[in-house]
Amino acid sequence: MMNTFDFKAYHHRSIHAATAGERAAINQELKDLYASLSEEDKKAFNEQLHTFLIREMGRLKTDYEAIKTQQTDKEL
Repeated sequence: MMNTFDFKAYHHRSIHAATAGERAAINQELKDLYASLSEEDKKAFNEQLHTFLIREMGRLKTDYEAIKTQQTDKEL
């Protein structure tokens, strides 16, 4: 059975971390999780992380373009 990893939860925790130390602890938790995985689960982890990052980059690009369009409209 393949594991499903909740990268969104780690991402949100990192965004809302109160300090750089807290953010570093969250990143270390994710690294420790990865280190504990079997080779098969590491492959699934990497594939799911890749998918998550592509989705997030697409979302950020869409948000950026919307903001840029709003700023351009205000200038007109």
